Amino acid sequence: MAPAETAAVHRQGILMGNNSDLYPRWLGARELLLHGRDPYSADVTRDIQSGFYGRPLDPRNPSDPVKQEAFVYPLYVVFLIAPTVTMSFATVAEIFRWFLLFAVAASVPLWMRAISFRAGILLAISGMLLAVSSSPAISEYHQQNLAGLVILFLAAAAAAAARNWLMLSGFLLALATIKPDFSGPLILWFLFWSASSWKVRQRVIWSFAGTLAALLVAAEIVSPHWVPRFVTAVRHYTDYGIDPSVLRLFFPSFVANLAIAALLVSLGLVCWKSRNAPAGTEDFGWALAWVVTVTLAIIPKTAAYNQPLLIPALLILLARYRRISQAGRFPRAMVKAVLLCLLWEWATALILALASLFIPAANLAFLAFVPEYTSLALTPISLLALMAATLAIQRKARTVSPA
Repeated sequence: MAPAETAAVHRQGILMGNNSDLYPRWLGARELLLHGRDPYSADVTRDIQSGFYGRPLDPRNPSDPVKQEAFVYPLYVVFLIAPTVTMSFATVAEIFRWFLLFAVAASVPLWMRAISFRAGILLAISGMLLAVSSSPAISEYHQQNLAGLVILFLAAAAAAAARNWLMLSGFLLALATIKPDFSGPLILWFLFWSASSWKVRQRVIWSFAGTLAALLVAAEIVSPHWVPRFVTAVRHYTDYGIDPSVLRLFFPSFVANLAIAALLVSLGLVCWKSRNAPAGTEDFGWALAWVVTVTLAIIPKTAAYNQPLLIPALLILLARYRRISQAGRFPRAMVKAVLLCLLWEWATALILALASLFIPAANLAFLAFVPEYTSLALTPISLLALMAATLAIQRKARTVSPA
């Protein structure tokens, strides 16, 4: 896939440097911690573009990419990257490639613990291997986006809550705020869930608030008045053009807005119903599944490396498949459609890999993206499966007599 994408980029005349999503964050951290430069400044942004695209972008050149590639993260992300700032970026990128694959794999047993999926070790290992061999994980390997790290923080926070390690859960949730648009909905759910049983779960909120406050203060010490500069960078980032949400890809703007509003109302009802569910129970798992799926459906980002956030939703559909099958044909069909989307990735990639043993890879380049054909469909189909399963199970439960 990578050589095929590189060839396509060169044919279209698009600039291409290291093409690493980690690079803007790493360079901003290095320039701040080693040289005292403001990572949000125009000078550092030009340096970032020189590495990412191969040269700074020219606003007068209409053929230059729209996306500016700047340091658009909360400043305290530099504390997580700090141990690597004295290394060469080639070394750092290689370390992060494998670490992010490990993060995706490690999130699987953590999500299993959080949703009460009692799986044997063989099934858990199989899930980890399938997760890292998926198209989104391979995209994460090549682009080194911090989404994988944030997913690990969120999964570990959910598993810690299931073990009643509430202080640790709040601490990990605070670390996940390095990508607030991505992690925000799940963090809000955890805070609401904690506040709903204040006497029992207040440690999550205190730990989250204390850790976040410490990060904010430490960042202020390192670079005073960084918050307004961060807000300005975020505001300008939207001017450069961002991906539409998945719903906006499939529907006109008005219909998409109605669908988003309906999803948010439905999500609110699910969260309200599950607010008192203990962590690690089935109801808690359904709430997690709803939150992550709705998040991926409404955020203006369709990049494949975000999709490992769907893992808890996929696991809950798998873990409750027998109940879903008994609840009706349509929910059963939708769950099968989700599994077919995933099987398409693995089956077509396997066929291409075997074919490459006998056919030169250059001759297969036009088929390189076939495994990704179901990528965009995975989130909306998962959402439909989740909605159908929830409604069918509730309807079946109402028709069963109390006896």
